[in-house]
Amino acid sequence: MKKTRVFVVLVLMLGFLGACAQMGAVNSSSSPAPVLDRIQKRGELVVGTAASMPPLNMTTKDGRIIGLDIDLANYIADSLDVRLRKEKMLFKDLLPALESGKVDMVISGVTITAERNAKVAFVGPYYISGKGVLTSVATLSSITSPDDLDKKEFKITALEGSTSERFVKIQMPTAVYTPAEDYDAGVQMVIEGKVDAMIADHPICVISVARYPQHDLFTIVSPFTYEPLGIALPAGDPLLVNLVDNLLDSIAGSGALEDATRYWFEKGEWFDQLP
Repeated sequence: MKKTRVFVVLVLMLGFLGACAQMGAVNSSSSPAPVLDRIQKRGELVVGTAASMPPLNMTTKDGRIIGLDIDLANYIADSLDVRLRKEKMLFKDLLPALESGKVDMVISGVTITAERNAKVAFVGPYYISGKGVLTSVATLSSITSPDDLDKKEFKITALEGSTSERFVKIQMPTAVYTPAEDYDAGVQMVIEGKVDAMIADHPICVISVARYPQHDLFTIVSPFTYEPLGIALPAGDPLLVNLVDNLLDSIAGSGALEDATRYWFEKGEWFDQLP
């Protein structure tokens, strides 16, 4: 009887030790920085961008993607000593692509919100924006409140899946809303008179006025809201988040971020590269 009990105890101990060894193997193979490891192993940083949000990101006549966001992406890739691959997609598809692992990060004029931050991590802000109005109707450029656009006779557009779209739906529920798949489409809707106004980040409205002087576009002087733009990163990789945070601090502290922002937002030398 005693031998039987000893045998049972030995079997249980061996089973327990085996389970511990197996758990140890799993823990040793798991990484605290899975996305960073993936980037370094692949030798490539994949960044999602809409490539249609000047001056943050845009596509040139010859198919290159340029802008302030791309400068940031290049800086991060260079710091990691990997090549950069820009993955172009509709704005509304960017964060889902990040969550699914299709891209390593998103740098595309994404406003940091509590709702988004509950799903993905953010570093920044690297730029402060706000909601503006682009219109071809001169009288609308003097509005001081979104309530002035909340009328059933007004047709409004905004970027699908953006905080601008949400702003329109909340602040202008009476207006007729038509989503735009990208900013180029939204601007064309304004130019062609299909809508009365486009709600977008204020810098995009200002740049659009400068890009199309022949169409007599207007925008408001002061933005309606405070919009901090950040770099979106996957949840579950705090080391990558910390690394990008430090890199952003470095580029801001050196003055390089200010110089790049001034070039893309004030110079206008890149206008002729766009279609």
